Amino acid sequence: MKIFKLVLVLPTVGLLAACEVGPDKSRDRGIDSKHLSQLQAGIWVDPNGCDHWIIDDGLEGYLSQRLDKYGKPVCSGVAPPTVATGPFKKGSRISDPL
Repeated sequence: MKIFKLVLVLPTVGLLAACEVGPDKSRDRGIDSKHLSQLQAGIWVDPNGCDHWIIDDGLEGYLSQRLDKYGKPVCSGVAPPTVATGPFKKGSRISDPL
């Protein structure tokens, strides 16, 4: 019985040992680097009509699906599908080359 438990526990310990903490994704690491909370988000509406938070700092862009408190997509109808709206380019000193 002890060997059976050991066989079950060792792979689990091995999987947990392989976990690694990655870089902080809440921080912009570009030329005009700052915490993303200092930038302003807008909303991009996907082809299905659901919202995504969008930030454009001039060199990089950030996108995250907008979810309600239950984890379900928010489809507010704030804009037509495939359109971005709001101040998503504010908060950066770098102009967008496009």
